[in-house]
Amino acid sequence: MTTNTTETTPVIALPGRLAAVLTGLGAAATAGSALMPWTWTSEYPGDLTYYGSPAGLQWLALTAGLVTLVLLLATQGVPGLRWAAPRRSSNAVLFAATGAVAVGWFSVISIATDLGGLAHLEPGGWVLAAGSLLALAGTLGLPLDRRTAVPLRILDRRLFLLVPIAPAVWFATHAVPEDKPVAPVLTALAGGLAIATGAVLLVQLGHAANSWLRLGTVNRPLPAPRALPSWAEVALIVVAFAIGLFAITFGIDTEYGELFTGYLLLAASVVASLGRSGLLPRLRALTVKYQTVTTGAAFAAAASFPFTQTSDQYTSVATNILIFATVALGLNIVVGLAGLLDLGYVAFLGVGAYSAALVSGSPASPIHVQFPFWGAVLTGAVVSMVFGVVIGAPTLRLRGDYLAIVTLGFGEIFRITMLNLNGTTGPKITNGSNGIPRIPDLEILGWNLGKPTTIFGFELGRFSNYYLLMLLVTAVVVLVFARVGNSRIGRAWVAIREDETAAEAMGINGFRLKLLAFALGACLAGLAGTVQAHVSYTVTPDQYTFAEALPPNSAFLLAAVILGGMGTISGPLAGATLLFLIPKKLEFLADYQLLAFGIALIVLMRVRPEGLIPNRRRQLEFHEADADIPAQATGDTVALSKAGA
Repeated sequence: MTTNTTETTPVIALPGRLAAVLTGLGAAATAGSALMPWTWTSEYPGDLTYYGSPAGLQWLALTAGLVTLVLLLATQGVPGLRWAAPRRSSNAVLFAATGAVAVGWFSVISIATDLGGLAHLEPGGWVLAAGSLLALAGTLGLPLDRRTAVPLRILDRRLFLLVPIAPAVWFATHAVPEDKPVAPVLTALAGGLAIATGAVLLVQLGHAANSWLRLGTVNRPLPAPRALPSWAEVALIVVAFAIGLFAITFGIDTEYGELFTGYLLLAASVVASLGRSGLLPRLRALTVKYQTVTTGAAFAAAASFPFTQTSDQYTSVATNILIFATVALGLNIVVGLAGLLDLGYVAFLGVGAYSAALVSGSPASPIHVQFPFWGAVLTGAVVSMVFGVVIGAPTLRLRGDYLAIVTLGFGEIFRITMLNLNGTTGPKITNGSNGIPRIPDLEILGWNLGKPTTIFGFELGRFSNYYLLMLLVTAVVVLVFARVGNSRIGRAWVAIREDETAAEAMGINGFRLKLLAFALGACLAGLAGTVQAHVSYTVTPDQYTFAEALPPNSAFLLAAVILGGMGTISGPLAGATLLFLIPKKLEFLADYQLLAFGIALIVLMRVRPEGLIPNRRRQLEFHEADADIPAQATGDTVALSKAGA
């Protein structure tokens, strides 16, 4: 049984001064390697062949080394840098150094794999590998916050049968001629077994590392910050969002999968290290103090994204992320607040999209009308809400798995119905599998969103215009979610989610409130669907399935809510962003995306079941024994209220 007793001791017995010196040298070497060539050929993406000119992955190594070095100096009490680590915890340095190792060794292995061997490494690559390992070894000699005992967890031993089976299938694949019909099946099976075997070994390695490191949290109250004038605190919030905008823009603008993978590794380690250092909790306190400024800065940073782009190549990605995130936030009302498991939610997005397409003047629409912008938006939202009521009224008396099965059936019924309304097997309304093409661009007060627009001297393309429109839609959905979640109805939803029988015993009309949640969630999905129809120009039934390799679909929407953090605003937004970007950027996993996604989902649920950005209630549900759960910022306490806390 794991004990909560903690201590501050090193993992490797080293003199404190020597450990700090090794960490600093390793961090400096990691950062310095970015100024040296990593390979002699430009065939590797990013052209890492120059001295003094970082590119691609080298920027990530430079950042990882500098963050590790700054946090080390801050924890050592160097004047001028103490603000970076208010808690003085060396665990922050360890997480940063781990990120440096992850980025460095991923880069080295990737170069060797793509180019055909370690012989293609230049001195910078060797310095990177050695320096990052030296920094990690040094941090293990620093005084770390640790638990006194963590037993070793062993996975089900039957899973380890994959270790001999995977190589056997791989050899069998190479023994079968490529022209045999069974060859593709064996190839796919070998790849799947390899990923599953790697996941099992990785999880077991994680359990072994956890038992050895015994990392924990020593409860140290944050020291009182230096008193600053209000304008300086507001400026810090603005700077923080500006840095966040730069980081997110860098991730969206990554041009190849290797760079995006390194970006994910670095981002995860930096966020973890800043959280352990106490810098993020201090920033969170500022955002709570200046909620209005925080909200304005967040949307100002988001609105600035199109102005950082020179073309619409990545703005189109950001637009689709906003559509996906907005629909996920609507689903969060149904799942996160009311606790209703909806597996066919993407159908409401389709209802809104089809409704808008039918009344937007498309030549393929049998309804020869063209509503203005507001008419199309209201049509999509209202029709989706009506469908939510019609579907919810006979089904919401069910609970749990039965409700999930019915909603899954509704999603498939919608898709099949849209296929059959083709003029042959049913009335000609949706053109069947051909869908409704040539949907004209929206026009708002004489502003045609399909034409380039010049704002402040910046020319914004079509997707930039739709991005700004979708940002307004997202703001409306966030406002609705926040207001409803903090209302009496929101508290009743949380009570139903926690225990419907007890809630009804206290006088709450469970059926009526569940129907209201279903209708409101459907309305918000339909609102996003109206914009999606015009962004994609075409609406087809295959866009609205339960599970596909690319979102949005019901499986990804539900995963975005659960992984991000149910019942919060920022959780589904972050979850949707990650789940859209990862399949989009990691195209080299095209054949195994769903398998890799499923394995990642299982691992994350084991490591952080409450989600990436949970509210305090869900943290307490999964970590009741932990005493260092920070107070929740008011912006994300929509599910933590009188009825639910």
